[in-house]
Parts: sequence; C-alpha cells; structure tokens
Amino acid sequence: MKKLTALLLGAAMAFSLAACSGTDSSSSESTAPESSSAAEDTSSEASSEEASSTASAETASYDVETVEDGVLIMSTNAAFPPYEMTNDAGEFEGIDVEMAGEIAKRLGLELQIDDMDFDAALLAVQQGKSDIAMAGITITEDRLVNMDFSDTYANGVQSVIVPEGSDITSPDDLAGKLVGVQRGTTGYTFCIDEFGEDAVAPFDNGNTAVQNLVSGKVDAVVIDNAPAQEYVAANPGLTILDTAFADEDYAIGVAKGNTQLLDAINSILAEMEADGTTQAIIDKYISAE
Repeated sequence: MKKLTALLLGAAMAFSLAACSGTDSSSSESTAPESSSAAEDTSSEASSEEASSTASAETASYDVETVEDGVLIMSTNAAFPPYEMTNDAGEFEGIDVEMAGEIAKRLGLELQIDDMDFDAALLAVQQGKSDIAMAGITITEDRLVNMDFSDTYANGVQSVIVPEGSDITSPDDLAGKLVGVQRGTTGYTFCIDEFGEDAVAPFDNGNTAVQNLVSGKVDAVVIDNAPAQEYVAANPGLTILDTAFADEDYAIGVAKGNTQLLDAINSILAEMEADGTTQAIIDKYISAE
C-alpha cells in the first residue's frame, strides 16, 4: 500500500506574490504614509485570504492509503443496471460508476474500474487488489467479518420477476418453485435461507438469470428492483410482482481496518448528500415514481 497525501500550494504561492508586491511599494522613494498604509492593508487582506484559503484546503484534503499511488481502484460487476453497466462504446456507466468517480475526484485521485464477477469484486478488496467495491452491495453480518462498509448511499428493493400470467402472484408463492438469482448477492442468500439450496439456481449475473427465466428454465428471478425494471423493459412478456421480496441499503466496501479511506469516503458521502450530488446522480438513472 502506498500513502497519498494531497498538498494544495496555491494559497501559499498567492501569499508569496502578495508579500513581494508589498515589499516593492514600501521601498519606493515616492511612497507616502498613505501608500504605506495601503500596502499594509493589501498585505493584511492577502494574509486574511491566505488563511481562509488554507483553512478551506485543509477541510477538503484527505490523507488516505490506496493500492496504487494516485489511483482509486474500484472492483465491480458491470452487469447490474442502472448501478453499473457498459454502454455501446464499451464504457462503464451507472449510479455506482458516477458516485465512485465523484469520490475519486474529491480525494484527488484517478478512478480505475475493474470488472469481474460479484464474488470476485468483494474478494478483490479483501485481498488488497482494489480499494473499494461497489456493485449494489448491501451490508450483511457475514460480509462484515471480512470487510468494512461505508455509510449507505442508496436504497434497494429485492423484487421478483415472473412471466406474465404466472401462477406466482406474491413472494409467498415462490415456495416449491425454482428461483434464479445472481450468485453471491443478498438475493441469493435470502432465497437459500427461505427456500433451501435445491430451490435456488445461481447465475454469474442478473442478465443470465433473466434469460433462463425467458427460456423457462427457472420459474422466477429475485433481483434488485432497479435492474429488474431494466430487464423487464428489455424482455417483453415479463413482469415484476407488486410485493417486494426484501428491502435493503447499499454501501461501499473497503478493506478491513482501512479507517483512513473509510472515514474519507464517509465524509465525502455526507458532502455529496448535502450538496445534492448524490440525488442528482440517482435521478439521472432512476426516474422518480
């Protein structure tokens, strides 16, 4: 791990220039007492501005450790729209992608995104291969054993996707059915706990689970509501049950014990919530109902 310290020198340079200007005025032969007083006032103003700028810089600076100097590495599973996905140009986009980009910007770092399976995204943080994991991740007791988590930044709902006309009309009807889920997610855990392993068909990503629903290989898919809406829109003949399967909150995963990075992220999340950045990003991808 390498240590990154953000240093802001602009205010100090501005003060040095102002001090040089004040020296030139006071040494001039034509300088009158009023001019000297004006120079002192200018110097005083410069000092005041310097103090204000320095205080602001100190507030905005963060001392954090990252895997690679100058870079914030985010591991994700970019098959979870609208939180993380790729566009037609192969570029990453989505709520988590923009949230991570803003966090990196405020940390003074470049964002690097590594795409992988969901389980691998969590493991990459635990093994020190990435700094943060963002993939619509919820906090569970099992995950807290191996990782630390930020404050929550978005709410998620586990929904049930079924074919139109299905005899499954509520989550209670899933008993005795084969349920498709994304491997390693909370939906996967919830379904195994509720229905047993034999009733759950795990897939590497949500899209594969939905395609197996379309082809009739599973009876339903349990997945977060936001991607569920995307999948239903892209696959005519599917619908989402009115009753949610579960409610949960999303958070950012970091390495166990990296309190510097965790505290910095929580501070930035609070700033983004206060200045409206978080809501603006969410609204860009999820329409208010």
